[in-house]
Amino acid sequence: MPKAVLVILLLFVSSYHLQAQTWEVGGSVGAAGYIGDLNPNNPIKPSGISAGIFVKRNFDGYFSARLTYSYGRIAAADSTSSSQQQRDRNLSFTDGLKELSLIGEFNFMNYIPDAGPNRYTPFIYAGFGITGYNPRTTFEGSQVNLRPLKTEGGKPYGDNTVVIPYGVGIKYNFQGKWNLAADLGYRYVLTDYLDDVSGSYIKKSALTSDLSRALSDRSGEVTGNYIGSPGSQRGDFKPRDTYFFLGISISYTFVTQRCYY
Repeated sequence: MPKAVLVILLLFVSSYHLQAQTWEVGGSVGAAGYIGDLNPNNPIKPSGISAGIFVKRNFDGYFSARLTYSYGRIAAADSTSSSQQQRDRNLSFTDGLKELSLIGEFNFMNYIPDAGPNRYTPFIYAGFGITGYNPRTTFEGSQVNLRPLKTEGGKPYGDNTVVIPYGVGIKYNFQGKWNLAADLGYRYVLTDYLDDVSGSYIKKSALTSDLSRALSDRSGEVTGNYIGSPGSQRGDFKPRDTYFFLGISISYTFVTQRCYY
């Protein structure tokens, strides 16, 4: 992760010295999903688990900021698609996403655990972050890292990307200073290679190894004939992938001496 981004995240959280403030810590579990070249049409399809931990600064009953570390596992396989064209392409991947993000929240109702006028509130959020990714696939019974194989030629893509999280949720003060929340958040991602698929097939001779050639075009494994002629479409030609986390979180609020009640 770029050091400048990490410094900005830490300074943002530590720079507030407002009179009205509390800290909150918690964790979440749920599901992760992906929308991209191997799942172009279903924006709410989970494909793996997610989990996270966070620390939050509540500035008043409406506004807060949280620093979150999240892990999510996404996957997709052409073999499960309803499209014959995708089944013939026969690509697949899994990817473990590691996200560090700084997110601002806005509550629609004045929400102060154990003291405010409302025990629940819907909320929205947005922010920015960095996500590490590493697409893999299964070939001949073994897991293979796809990045170094350069299956579409050119230079290897990066191992992290800037993301913009945004989403909606609802939270509930179920006991004392304990909170329960559910949310759905999507990530605007500045890469199209979460799944190792983006553009066009290239000449087999331009690929660097037998393994690269085997995993660049896997259509022959199911059709007997390889469909990946140089220059023909391999991905969906959209500029970026997307992923989401759907989760349930539990948290505890620590009230400072100069609290906002």
